[in-house]
Amino acid sequence: MLPLILLMLLSHSRWVATANVTNGCNSIAKNIFILSGQSNMSGRGGVFNQTSSSGTVNLTWDGIVPSECQPNPSVLRLNGGLTWVEAHEPLHKDIDVNKTCGVGPGMSFANKLKMDDPDIGVIGLVPCAIGGTNITQWVRGGWLYNEMIRRTKVALQGGGTIRGMLWYQGESDAIDLDDAKLYKGRLKKFFKDVRRDLELPTLPIVQVALATAPGPYMEVIRKAQLGINLPNVRCVDAKGLPIGPDLLHLTTPAQVQLGKMLANAFLQTQRVFLPSSNSN
Repeated sequence: MLPLILLMLLSHSRWVATANVTNGCNSIAKNIFILSGQSNMSGRGGVFNQTSSSGTVNLTWDGIVPSECQPNPSVLRLNGGLTWVEAHEPLHKDIDVNKTCGVGPGMSFANKLKMDDPDIGVIGLVPCAIGGTNITQWVRGGWLYNEMIRRTKVALQGGGTIRGMLWYQGESDAIDLDDAKLYKGRLKKFFKDVRRDLELPTLPIVQVALATAPGPYMEVIRKAQLGINLPNVRCVDAKGLPIGPDLLHLTTPAQVQLGKMLANAFLQTQRVFLPSSNSN
């Protein structure tokens, strides 16, 4: 009986310790960033085809995490269960669940911010990107949009400020000419809707101009992205960054570089506008 009681007490102490860690994360004031879009935001760095003996081709992540993407105790992520945990690659592993996720730009973005502003405090990343999605799937009222807004509002519980959104999407819209032509208007509406629903009219948004696309209308999409003229919206250009063997997704080193570019662009928004705030 005594060994059983000791085992129960030990198990209880471990549960309490885990609960305290989780509750501690939830109660810390955080600088919150939304990561959204499709596969290159979700992260495919280090993801490659692997062929088995039966001839089946599977995608696997090589597990290589560069120094710029290493975990930091003050960089958290909101996981698929809506709990704050210490962030580590792949950030979208339990969000973009139907795909194999690898390194994305989120961790290098956060670590770059920490390096440039050591006093920034805790950074909370909210992964929301889903691979292969068209801008029409992110329309206000749709499941992806609603889930992103829901996760972001949950992230505010316990204390925090939404500091910005990182957006990398558009490859899927380069397949069809009509989608490509309508992309700019749809993207502007998306940004305005996000700001309205989060009640942050000057929310800093940093978007990425495409580096690749599976369709023939990439330049139409890029022109739309580079031509967005909204206050406190910045665009970083991924064209020229190294591409993986699938000719569609950024390599791990490219994702590291992109994260740094996103951080620099975000910091530029802070020199023009005061930080947006929304705290619970």
